Order: sequence, then structure tokens, then C-alpha cells
Amino acid sequence: MAADNILLEIDDIHTFIGQFHILEGVSLRVRRGSIHVMLGRNGAGKTTTLRSVLGMYQVTQGRIRLDGVDLIGKRPFQIAQMGIGYVPEHRAIFHELSVRENLQIAARQRDDLDRRADFIFELFPDLKRLYHLSGGNLSGGQQQMLAVARALVPENRLLLIDEPSEGLAPVIIEMLMAAITRLSAQTTVLLVEQNFRVASQLAQEYTIVDEGHTVAHGQMADLVQDDALIHKYLGVA
Repeated sequence: MAADNILLEIDDIHTFIGQFHILEGVSLRVRRGSIHVMLGRNGAGKTTTLRSVLGMYQVTQGRIRLDGVDLIGKRPFQIAQMGIGYVPEHRAIFHELSVRENLQIAARQRDDLDRRADFIFELFPDLKRLYHLSGGNLSGGQQQMLAVARALVPENRLLLIDEPSEGLAPVIIEMLMAAITRLSAQTTVLLVEQNFRVASQLAQEYTIVDEGHTVAHGQMADLVQDDALIHKYLGVA
């Protein structure tokens, strides 16, 4: 993987949450223009890795670079301004705000939403129809669409998406997968996903994390054929 084609570089990071040593050596490379998935069992350290990239947790060892620029030591708002969007687990939308207000609050510049609205509504037509409805009145699938759309309001270079398919009906998952595939034409995606079928259909490259360590990485097409590796670290038959 050519160095000049790497957008996000994580080298041997160690992260504590309080007194707990959660990450004990996670490394990965996300190629520009790709969808890269982090896989692993619950508690392996996947979400902690995303939050470490965002500066939400303290990294005590290792290096994180975006397009060659060091992120460790920067505050979360500074990292966001560098062009990283985040779609958290469990959606975290503002239930009392309308769809429009949820989107507008994500803007970094006054005209961000106006410039990006056509692209967002092309991906998620339901959000245009529900534009003035409060977030709390949306279905679970519509809330997840809103969570992804919110990260698209600024023109981010990298999207970190945490467990987008969790708790969704199969038909909604298919719609979301199609949207993520289409938006990847404009931005790089680092995805955390427990659903192996979803991950295998979306991503070109993978990293497996187990007990706070990177244990495997490579091309998704190769992983799909490696039953032993899948069973060992993901528990998938």
C-alpha cells in the first residue's frame, strides 16, 4: 500500500479509559477513497479506536496521522475541523430537534447545509419528506439515516461510522448499505460493523481487533475465504 495513498494511519496506539488499559497496540492503514472495516467481538476495542482518533480518549503511546498530520494532542473540535466526521453507535441524534435542525447543527460554515442538501437528499429521500419532523418521531432506520446524513453536512475527508446496521430491519440495512457505497465515492470511510455479511459486502479492506490488539488485516476478498480466521476472531460459522 503506497504511503502517499494512505489517508489515516494508526500505529501501535495504547489508550486508557480511567485506569483501564483498553487498547494495547492497535494499528491500521486506511487507503484514500476506500471503505475499510474494523471487525472484532464486543469489547475488542473498536469503538475506543474510533474515539481515540477523534481525541475523545487519551492515547499514551503510538501515533495517529491524517494525511501525514499528527492528531495526538489535538482537541476533538480541532480534529473535526480537519475533515473527520463521526457517526456514533446508537445514533445520538437530538430527538427534540427537527430533521432540519439536526442537520443544521452539524454545519461548520453557514452555507454547508445549503450546498450539501441535494447530495444528502439524493442518498436519503425520506429525510427530505420528513424535514420538519422531530427526530424523536422518526423510525429507527430513519434515525440512522439522519445520523449518517448529519456527518455529511460538512465536506469531510474521512467518515468514522460505528455499527450502522445495529438493530435495523434487513430492508433498511440494504438501503443504508447502498447509501454508504454511494457516499464512498466522495469520502473515505472507516466502518465498525458487527454484521459480517454487511461488512463483507461494503468494505474492500479489513482490520481485526481482539482484546485491544490488531491481530489481522488485509483484503476483504481474502478474509471471506478464510473460515479459520473468521471463526477464531469473529465467531462466525
